[in-house]
Amino acid sequence: MTSEPTRTAPSRRRTPIRWTGRARMGRFGVPLTVLALVAGYAIVVPWLAGGATADFSRALEPPSAAHWFGTDHSGYDLFVRTAAGLRISLIIAAVCAVVATAAGGAVGALAATMGGRFDTVVMRLTDAVNALPHLLLGIVLVAFYRGSVPAIIASIALTHWPQIARIVRAEMLTVRGADYVEAAYLWGATRGRVLREHLVPAALPQAGIALVMMLPHAIWHESTLSFLGLGLSPDRPSIGTLLEISRGDLLTGAWWSFAAPAGLLVLTTLAVAGLGAAARGRRPREAIA
Repeated sequence: MTSEPTRTAPSRRRTPIRWTGRARMGRFGVPLTVLALVAGYAIVVPWLAGGATADFSRALEPPSAAHWFGTDHSGYDLFVRTAAGLRISLIIAAVCAVVATAAGGAVGALAATMGGRFDTVVMRLTDAVNALPHLLLGIVLVAFYRGSVPAIIASIALTHWPQIARIVRAEMLTVRGADYVEAAYLWGATRGRVLREHLVPAALPQAGIALVMMLPHAIWHESTLSFLGLGLSPDRPSIGTLLEISRGDLLTGAWWSFAAPAGLLVLTTLAVAGLGAAARGRRPREAIA
């Protein structure tokens, strides 16, 4: 009498791993899709529409099939004009994020590599810059060169590099105390080689996350400066200038003039916040908090 082969229960060890990977990809997928749609809207719509022209005969028309976002008090189609403004805001924010990340990363890397008195002096200067009110300092810098894009980029980048410097420095100091880094020094590795082969690769992921999270912050700062009348001129639409122009339209009941740029600003901020939260392995609610 032959005995039936014993059947082993299927292993479930890999199920949580697969689920975690799918969940992480899901967290990346939603914000990436939203961000891609927003970027595509900002790039494609102005290109297809060509040059926008004012038409006072259709001023302050509510959203309809002809004008999805309605029109402003000058008769501009807000669907096209908001896309053009978002494109400018995204370009300025991207440049600000890259400049601030590069400057903060360089300062943090030098402080962590040199150490000692140099590290102490540099970080005290970093704390001093970080203690200054960013918006007030930005207003002072932009006031001398009103409407200048380089001035706006400089005002945002020069006030936001300290946070990135501290993140990069903290990550490098953690790695610098590892056994393999100490062994590299014992084998005669120079500071430059340790920085290039061990410290910089360890800090790059955190610097990348900081760069991504800097994007919505730069957009809000540019929008605030333009809203206060210190940013771009009204003939060069950005999210901030569109919000500033829509203040008068709100008093006449034209809520769509404000809702279009404000909604795109909030949507972009939430998408980037969700992307940064997914990169850190946390929920978007934790990242926003």
